Amino acid sequence: MPETLGLIAGQGRLPFMVADGARKAGLKVICVGLGENANSLAGDVDVFYKVPLARPGVWIRKFKKHNVTSAIMVGRIEKERIYTPRRIMQYLPDWRAFRIWYWRLRRKNKQNETLLCAIADELASGGIILENSIMYCKEHMASEGVMTKTLPGRISQADIEFGEPIVRKLAEMDIGQSIAVKEREVIAVEAIEGTASMIERAGQLCKAGGWTLIKRSKPNQDMRFDVPCVGPDTIKSLAQNKAECLAVEAEKTIIIDRPQTIELADKLGIAVVGY
Repeated sequence: MPETLGLIAGQGRLPFMVADGARKAGLKVICVGLGENANSLAGDVDVFYKVPLARPGVWIRKFKKHNVTSAIMVGRIEKERIYTPRRIMQYLPDWRAFRIWYWRLRRKNKQNETLLCAIADELASGGIILENSIMYCKEHMASEGVMTKTLPGRISQADIEFGEPIVRKLAEMDIGQSIAVKEREVIAVEAIEGTASMIERAGQLCKAGGWTLIKRSKPNQDMRFDVPCVGPDTIKSLAQNKAECLAVEAEKTIIIDRPQTIELADKLGIAVVGY
């Protein structure tokens, strides 16, 4: 029997990339898909279970059934759903979820880093250790320098230099991982709504276009989760909202399906830069 890897999958393309990389490495992939987020993964893993979002005890039991002790957690979860009315009735959390929220997070903030670390600690208490989330998709990481044939203009280069220290500070405070800059002026900041919504807001606020999206990881990024990602949807949205350049942190940002994304960026006239 091959070694097994657990996959805790949210929305998006990234869980597919991790599953593909792990299977190419000879691992058997046991996947728990969170809610409705990952049903289509069933054909790309060895075993698939649809599991409730707020019942980590179920995740652990499914993994234990297949002797899984190591897992990767990737994919987007819409955190704003945590704050919907009647959330307890909607998600029916189990005792492990209550322990995460009311014990592990007691007197702590509910920012991404804190919440995800609490989830990781709870999984570890059940014998499931979360691993580096990029270990099976390293070929898709951003590299340093201009990655597209499309070159950033002089203004975009100046905006990257101006905005990089600002987005680093925001990431350090765990507010968000992206900002939009035009002529050394911050026009939008990412928070709980996510990068996609921030791009749309930047487009509305800067109808003249020619702005730059700058994205980076936290200064002490825990590579087990919440690694910054960009992909085809990011590029399409940037083009629709008249952006000119995308700047991401090299070796710390995943470019979903990198070859296809870079090709699309050139087609749509978006420069992609790793700094």
